[in-house]
Amino acid sequence: MTDTQARKADHIRICLEEDVRFEEQTHGLERYRFEHCCLPELDCDRIELSTEFLGKSLGAPLLISSMTGGTERAKTINRRLAVVAQTYKLAMGVGSQRVAIERPEVADTFAVRDLAPDILLFANLGAVQLNYTYGLRQCLQAVELLEADALILHLNPLQECIQPQGDRDFSQLLDKIELICSKLPVPVIVKEVGNGISAKMARVLIEAGVGAIDVAGAGGTSWAKVESQRSHSPMQRRLGQTFADWGLPTAECVVSIRQQYRDVPLIASGGLRNGLDAAKAIALGADLAGLAFPFLQAASDSAAATDELAQLLLAELRTVLFCTGNANIFALKQSNCLQKLAP
Repeated sequence: MTDTQARKADHIRICLEEDVRFEEQTHGLERYRFEHCCLPELDCDRIELSTEFLGKSLGAPLLISSMTGGTERAKTINRRLAVVAQTYKLAMGVGSQRVAIERPEVADTFAVRDLAPDILLFANLGAVQLNYTYGLRQCLQAVELLEADALILHLNPLQECIQPQGDRDFSQLLDKIELICSKLPVPVIVKEVGNGISAKMARVLIEAGVGAIDVAGAGGTSWAKVESQRSHSPMQRRLGQTFADWGLPTAECVVSIRQQYRDVPLIASGGLRNGLDAAKAIALGADLAGLAFPFLQAASDSAAATDELAQLLLAELRTVLFCTGNANIFALKQSNCLQKLAP
């Protein structure tokens, strides 16, 4: 097993077995509540959850967020997730494909098109790799390997600072991202990995040609804590603990970006755990709500648990729409039925 594969295996194990949540920082969605409608004048069974994102139809505004790949355990997880995504017409991303670029023999741990021919599927590479020999060719490879509809370039400066032998040269990276956006035949999505994207940085990325933003805010898994757990260096372990709560809350990122950019395709992820969280994110202005840990937990358990989670999320979303008097996702986004609680 290579160092990269070992890191991927460590990430799955630590996320499932250790407490690597943010310690005090939250996603911010708990500061909002829906106004209850006691007479919705709707048939709950006819509520419509379907939507569109990047020109593709979805059964619900849900994204199985990027998580893993590169090991046999990751292959099992990805294939269980793909079946559920196909069954319920959900969007799906995979974990960083760097290991598949460097070791083609593990590419099948990411490949899911045979199980999910119709889903909105996102390839994924670390943007910082554009400063470490990667370029358009590797981005095309990642997309072609998955037959993906878009490429995620993830930004993770804090994680790289804590990670043993992390790639920390983020200099002049924006120009390289802009080049990929101009040359790649599919849209580029830029996402953080749990520390958030501000409206200021969203502006820079949109002007560079990025097709969508995934805020991936603070409040869920703290990758500073994950990498702290992995490190054998006392200094790196302490560094990870110091920055365990670093980042911008998911709700804050969504609101600030949507206020300035009404039309940019926007994904809310970072600490979302259920359909109520997802509905709040959508009502705040996101187009999709991404969940990672709940799907990782379920898919690590069994195919049945993964399917049950998807059904629950859809039922939770439908319940929110019914109890706020909204017949569909578009109505929810226009309804102004989410209230911010007093501090």
